[in-house]
Amino acid sequence: MGDERPDVMLTGLLFYDLVLTGLGKPPTAGEEIWTEGMGVSPGGIANLAVAASRFGLRTSLATVFGDDYYGAYCREVLAGQEGIDLSLSRTADGWHTPVTVSLAHGNDRALVTHGQEPPYSQDELMGDPPEARTALVHIEAEPRGWLAKAAAAGTQIYADVGWDPTQQWSRDLLDQLSLCHAFLPNETEAMAYTRTESAVAALGTLTELVPVAVVTRGGDGAVAVDQTTGEYAEVPALPVDVLDATGAGDVFGASFVAASLGGWPLEERLRFAVLAAGLSVQRHGGALAAPGWYGVHRWWQSLEDRELRRAYGFLADRVPADPGPPVRPAPVTPPDATRRPGAPR
Repeated sequence: MGDERPDVMLTGLLFYDLVLTGLGKPPTAGEEIWTEGMGVSPGGIANLAVAASRFGLRTSLATVFGDDYYGAYCREVLAGQEGIDLSLSRTADGWHTPVTVSLAHGNDRALVTHGQEPPYSQDELMGDPPEARTALVHIEAEPRGWLAKAAAAGTQIYADVGWDPTQQWSRDLLDQLSLCHAFLPNETEAMAYTRTESAVAALGTLTELVPVAVVTRGGDGAVAVDQTTGEYAEVPALPVDVLDATGAGDVFGASFVAASLGGWPLEERLRFAVLAAGLSVQRHGGALAAPGWYGVHRWWQSLEDRELRRAYGFLADRVPADPGPPVRPAPVTPPDATRRPGAPR
């Protein structure tokens, strides 16, 4: 009898993402800026869920959907299109699904969000959490009770952390790492919470707090230490043209978990996560930009660069013989359907 537990369990806030790309420059007050592209996608915790599911992981998501168009769209995409288990999720009457407008510019993006706190907390959604192989979480200043229950039941916790709007970067948050197997912040967050001045220095501090520490560095790649195996790895980012960086960190995290569940060496795990994140930024949106095995297989089969072929040679033995059907990207407004600048309103 095989292991029937979910491979990945997640809970968190869901968003309906509207992504605008191709900004010539950031907008200023009173100015109208035209963009070259637009896409829509589930966002927030959905970024992690879709990225995990597209690598064939049994994925269970506990979140709250509003009883509106945005919630219905996200539910249909996640359950109907991506095959994610939503049995722990709820639809809240009279509650509006949060909406984020992502303005992609250069190699990064700015976010404008409207929403309210959901009527059900993470602890209410999870209750006594079901057994799972791993959980992917965003830890916050307020500890969640379900995390301790999940960790005590043997679930390995892979955590990252979001931007602190207060910019206080309280070190108390790091106390929660005692429940975690791995921590995967970006370098800005890692340096702020550890009070260090480089990604490598931050990594050194984090290795004292969690068995597996990873610091992502955007265009500079990622560094990691796995104390359970005694490995250290540092890998560069892929040279790609960035269309939209929304959700790239989430794709990185889900891909790292997928490779970790496969028992891969640390450098392979890190390169694989960097690859998946790099492929994701070439499409609109966060969740639906995740490449899955299909995207990785397609990239590997078309790769001609000799150095990259050597660096990623492990994929020849890792990519499944059947990588599955093409993944469905975020719906994008076709260029000829948009009003050109200067046209009548």
